[in-house]
Amino acid sequence: MTRVEVISGRELRRRWTEEQKRAIVAESFAPGAMVSDVARRADISSSQIYRWRQELRATPVSGFTPVLIASESPPRISRMVAARRRPIELEFTGKVRVRIPVSVAPELAAAVVKALSRG
Repeated sequence: MTRVEVISGRELRRRWTEEQKRAIVAESFAPGAMVSDVARRADISSSQIYRWRQELRATPVSGFTPVLIASESPPRISRMVAARRRPIELEFTGKVRVRIPVSVAPELAAAVVKALSRG
C-alpha cells in the first residue's frame, strides 16, 4: 500500500534551538558518521548541517577549558604505550588545528600553544 501525505496551507520553516543544532552537528562529527545519514534522520538537507558547522565555528566560545602544562618532565613510557595514546588536538578559532603527540616535550607544547593563541 502506498502512503500519501497531503500538506495543506503554507508550510512554515522549522526553528531549531542552539542545543538542537549543536546535537545534530556533534552527531555528524561522530566517528564513522556520514553527514547524509545524519541529515536524513533529522529530516534536513546535508548542506544545512555544513552551514551549521560553519556558524558554530564562527561563534565565539563563551569559555575555555583550562589547560595545565606540567613544569616537570613527564615520566618515561615505553614506545608501545606511547603508540596507543592519542595526541592532544587543539583548534584555534576554527582556523588552525594542531595535534601534539604524547612524545613532545611540555616546554615545546607550551610554546606552540602560546604562539598560536596570540594570532
